[in-house]
Amino acid sequence: MARLCILLAERWSTDTPLAEKFANWPGDIGPAAASLPLRLAGGLHALVLRQHDAALSAAYPPNTVDDDTLWQAVVAALHTHSTFLDHWTDNAPQTNEVRRSATLIGVGHWLAARYDLPFVLSELGASGGLNLMWDRFGLEIAGQHFGWQDATVQLSPDWTGPTPPKKTPQIAERRGVDLNPLDARNPDDALRLMAYLWADQPDRLARTRAAIDLYDATVDQADAIDWLAARLASPRRNQLHLIYHTVAWQYFPPSHQARGQAMIEHAGSLATPGAPLAWFGMENDGADKGAALTLRLWPGDISLNMGRADFHGRWVEWSAPS
Repeated sequence: MARLCILLAERWSTDTPLAEKFANWPGDIGPAAASLPLRLAGGLHALVLRQHDAALSAAYPPNTVDDDTLWQAVVAALHTHSTFLDHWTDNAPQTNEVRRSATLIGVGHWLAARYDLPFVLSELGASGGLNLMWDRFGLEIAGQHFGWQDATVQLSPDWTGPTPPKKTPQIAERRGVDLNPLDARNPDDALRLMAYLWADQPDRLARTRAAIDLYDATVDQADAIDWLAARLASPRRNQLHLIYHTVAWQYFPPSHQARGQAMIEHAGSLATPGAPLAWFGMENDGADKGAALTLRLWPGDISLNMGRADFHGRWVEWSAPS
C-alpha cells in the first residue's frame, strides 16, 4: 500500500479519467477530510476482490512485481474501469475494524461480573455493524480464552494488565446506528467493507470475512443522537443498557456530542439497580499513544479509566479495576 500511494503521488497524470474530478474536488482531499487517495485505493482493491481485472490482480499481493509493472496495471485499470471508479469514489471510505472488539469483550465480561444482567447493546457510528457481534468472537490473552468458545473470529492482541473476569455476558438485544450504514449481508456492502482492508493484510481480510459470515444484527440509518434519544426513551427492566462507540464519537459535531452527553447523563440519573446504564468509549483523546478506554456507570455516575488500546486493536493496555 505504501508503494501504491507513493506511485499515485509521483506518477499521477492529468490524462487519467479521474484527474479532472479530483482536481476540481471542493475542499480538502487529504486524510482529514475526503481522503481521495484512500477512496481510489479502495476502488482498485474492489476490482481485485471481484476479479474484474486480471492484470491488476496479477500485480497485487500475494504476487510480487516491480513498481513499473504495478503502475502500468493501475493506469490500465484507471482507463478500463473509469465508470466503476468514478462511482466508487463518490462515497467516503468506510471500515469496520473487528479487532476493536477485544476491548468490548473485556468490558462485556467486566460488566457481566458486576451486574449479572442481560445486555441491550446500542452502538453509535456502527458502520457495517460487525462490532455488534463482539460476544460471538473469541479473545485469547495471557493463555486464557474469553468470549465465544467455538468462535470463527479469534482476536489475540498484545494485552498487558489484568485479565477480565470469566463471567460471560448474555446479549438480549443488539442494534446500531450510522449515517451511512452498510449491511454486511449485502454483497455490495460486504465488498466495500473488504475493499478498505488492504491486499497486503491477509489476516485482516480473513478475520473480516469470518465476521461477515456470522453477522446477525441491525444497523439503522439515522443521526446517532436522534436515534439514541428513542432508544433511551424505551424503558428497560432487568437489563443493562450498554451504549458504546469505537473511534466514532470524535467525528460527531461538537453540538451533537454535547446533546448526546446530556441525554445519556439524564438517562443515567433515572437508572436503577435493576436497569443500569453503561457508556463505553474507545476514542482519541489527543494523547500520544492509542485511544482512551472510558466507562461511565449509572446509578451512581461512576467514571472509570479502563486503559488504552491501539486504534486497530493490535494492543490493549487494560487497567480496569477489579
